[in-house]
Amino acid sequence: MREITYNRTVAVDYARKWALGRNSAYYDFEEIGGDCTNFASQCIYAGAGVMNYTPVMGWYYNSTYDRTPSWSGVEYLYNFLIGNQGVGPYARVVSANEARPGDIVQLGTAAGDFYHSPVITSISPVILVCAHTYDALDRPLSSYIFDKARFLHIEGVRT
Repeated sequence: MREITYNRTVAVDYARKWALGRNSAYYDFEEIGGDCTNFASQCIYAGAGVMNYTPVMGWYYNSTYDRTPSWSGVEYLYNFLIGNQGVGPYARVVSANEARPGDIVQLGTAAGDFYHSPVITSISPVILVCAHTYDALDRPLSSYIFDKARFLHIEGVRT
């Protein structure tokens, strides 16, 4: 495998372009559980350019019915990014201070149930995010109500 750089600029540009709209190349999961992680995956893919076609445990989208749970599920995306040893993007959990544009922040309850995956678009002077489900374009993270946040820093991409 070869390591390539995650293109944060492309990921953020994609997030801002599609934050208030939908890319017709992807199904809109809004009415069946939410579209936030599908949108986050699209942004990551824009910056990574590589999917992981490992059945079940990989990270890919070909169609509504031909995709992995990690493409559109909050916990599944977390598990893929943190545990990925193969092709595609991989990440580690960092503090808010270590997060960068193009990273993902996942919001959760006090019990540790994470339910939302906004994409970080800016970190200075405050963290701004783009998201689907409750569509947001450069919304301050501080305006969300949540108990816990985990920041997923995309470290790189393997091809």
